[in-house]
Amino acid sequence: MVGQVKEIQPLSALTLRQRCDPLQLGFETTADLQPTDRLMGQQRAADAMHFAVAMQRSGYNLYVIGERGFGHQASVKQFLEQVAGAKETPDEWVYVNNFEVSRNPKALRLPPGNAMRFREAMEELIDDLKIALPSLFETEDYRNRLRAINDEAKEQQEQAFEILRSKAGAENIAILRTPMGFAFAPTKDDKVIEPEVFNTLDKAERERIEGVIETLQHELETVLRNMPVIEKQRRDSTRSLNAELASSTVSTSVATTAAQFEEIAPVLDFLKSVEADLVRNVGLFLQDGGDEKVELLHRGGPESRDPRFRRYGVNVQVANGDIQGAAAVFEDHPTLGNLLGRVEHLSQMGTLVTDFMLIKPGALHKANGGFIVIEARKILTEPFAWEALKRTLRGNSIRIESAAEQIGFATTVTLDPEPVPLDVKVVLIGERRLYDLLVHLDPEFGELFKVEADFEDRWARTSQNEEQTVRLFSSIIVDEDLRPLDAAGAALLLEEISRYADDAERLSLHIGYITDLLREADFWAGDADRKAITAADVERAIKSRIGRKDRIRQRVYEAIDRKTLLIDTEDTAIGQVNGLSVTGIGGFMFGKPSRITARVRMGAGKLIDIEREVELGGPLHSKGVMILTSYLNANFALDRPLSLWASLVFEQSYGGIDGDSASSAELYALLSALSEVPVRQSLAVTGSVNQLGQIQAIGGVNEKIEGFFDICKMRVLTGDQGVLIPESNIKHLMLRQDVVDAVVDGKFSVFAVRTVEEGLAILTGMQAGKRDSTGKYPADSLYSRVELRLQKFAEARRAYAERNQGEKTDD
Repeated sequence: MVGQVKEIQPLSALTLRQRCDPLQLGFETTADLQPTDRLMGQQRAADAMHFAVAMQRSGYNLYVIGERGFGHQASVKQFLEQVAGAKETPDEWVYVNNFEVSRNPKALRLPPGNAMRFREAMEELIDDLKIALPSLFETEDYRNRLRAINDEAKEQQEQAFEILRSKAGAENIAILRTPMGFAFAPTKDDKVIEPEVFNTLDKAERERIEGVIETLQHELETVLRNMPVIEKQRRDSTRSLNAELASSTVSTSVATTAAQFEEIAPVLDFLKSVEADLVRNVGLFLQDGGDEKVELLHRGGPESRDPRFRRYGVNVQVANGDIQGAAAVFEDHPTLGNLLGRVEHLSQMGTLVTDFMLIKPGALHKANGGFIVIEARKILTEPFAWEALKRTLRGNSIRIESAAEQIGFATTVTLDPEPVPLDVKVVLIGERRLYDLLVHLDPEFGELFKVEADFEDRWARTSQNEEQTVRLFSSIIVDEDLRPLDAAGAALLLEEISRYADDAERLSLHIGYITDLLREADFWAGDADRKAITAADVERAIKSRIGRKDRIRQRVYEAIDRKTLLIDTEDTAIGQVNGLSVTGIGGFMFGKPSRITARVRMGAGKLIDIEREVELGGPLHSKGVMILTSYLNANFALDRPLSLWASLVFEQSYGGIDGDSASSAELYALLSALSEVPVRQSLAVTGSVNQLGQIQAIGGVNEKIEGFFDICKMRVLTGDQGVLIPESNIKHLMLRQDVVDAVVDGKFSVFAVRTVEEGLAILTGMQAGKRDSTGKYPADSLYSRVELRLQKFAEARRAYAERNQGEKTDD
């Protein structure tokens, strides 16, 4: 008989949660296990990273794709540190003064272990010369030769004045020295003629005297113009004398320093320029440094040295003498200055000044020859940093840039240091969405980051993988210095990360979540004074995490229990179904039942989605509702136009709705309203439906089942309550233990359905029915009732149209 309901059995408790047997793990605590690599389960990503670090061609930098919190950064760090440790230690870099163009300091490349030694050698060189050179200039021979130079210059000056004075005396003209300079005055009997007396002289005499004075004035100007020349000659002679005297000592000291670096050509070239500059500026060693001169407090503190000799300092940018292998730098704050370095300034006399000793290295300097890891989101949000990084990678050199200069705000004199050649692998870590945006919106990204390491977020739950995952637990426990985890605790944690993966056949690789659970379980183990973490501690950690986040869930469930939000868990109703959705707040997901209702009447074939009409429904939800219309058109009243007006709504929904996981519930409500067959309110439904009436898998199946279970439990579990899920979601079931226990006790049921017809049989107790050879549904089937109702709507619509047409004709 068609009216006889086909029995569909609820799922057994064994299918609701995939257990892990502690005895099968084969250990007592994780202390017995060998820790594993953090790249466990990430073969694809590991292969990509190995390829990227081995490929030496330009542009083969790496983008690590993975969501935050999965522990990818720790995995990448572990991998890169291992690779970097096996590489050769990279060269070191220092900045030194450019004696020809001080604005462009020179970058010197030194073999590992030589940068600090070079700086100390230069400090020793200057310290030695500060003692040796002044003593050379204290000898009697030097003083006599210097006195002779000074005396000669003085004699030249006095001789020029004496000749002028004699010539003026012959003309009875005196040369007077005044505060304003030199002046000429006529004399008589060796006395200056007063202006009153001069004015009484006859005109011819006055003009003769004025002419003589004018001639003498020109000659005086010539003498005065020659004075700087004489002084320059004196200085040049003094400088030549100083250089002659210092050259031998400076050359010997510099040669001693050069002997320590005889195989390092850049250092030898620099020392040649140092020698020449020392000879030219030997006078620096003869001056008194005054209050600025202080003793050297410690090697490596150039700021504490005599500022007169900063020009001979060595600014160490990268020193690798104390490390083995290359560097793996993790830059957490990738600003422009932190990446490329910066030139600092000091305030002196109200002005900002700088020199090569104030050049500060960036993360790229420190990572040169190795690896640098940067979070994509952080560098993209820092002004100028992303573009500067791309320029650096394209040019294969580090050029220090100033953000102020780029925006035109620079008002102080700064430096343009020589760029440092760059050999580094850049590793960006970011979400897939950022990767996709960069690929589509930044044409240079694909040229510079040719390798992507796509990290898995889960892997198959096999016995071998469970063993590997437990070894991962051991690695985390060792790294975090936690108590060992016993076998029962490890089994429960495996079940929990399978549940976290939302799949009974998969294990989550969310290392951040696993680490947090282990830390919290360790805390509770310590609180209970246990030496090992047990299953009770793991369970308490899980429940505590939920308890800290579920205040909103409790408020929603209380509102349902108090009938503020209307959800029935018993009896029946026509056109009304309990749908299930998932709500997420702060990363905590929970299931929430919603009442879905349908109303029908004669119409023009329009199915109204009220959520869409008021713009609360998203495109996926609207798509699901449109599929319902297609299903009705394909299955009912095939020889007549669909003469239906129907409305669907999520009752008491005050926010946006999207997704198609409620489309099967909406179809059940619509078919119930059309057939006038009541639906069991003790059941809730989830699952999407396609045009063929097949029920399709949805997400959050565990949270949805548990959400309806919690509502039923808050009232009373009658044994008649349960949830319908898609059969394709069985493999995702990892339900809480209390739900499983209720199923075992017969107080709750979970049904898996493949088609709409199977779901209707459970919800209504009536078979949907199939068309027979004549193309009709069985008389006592639910679909027969639906079709009969739609035929009546069509006839009523036709009669209405004819009647309406007749009235128009009569008019």
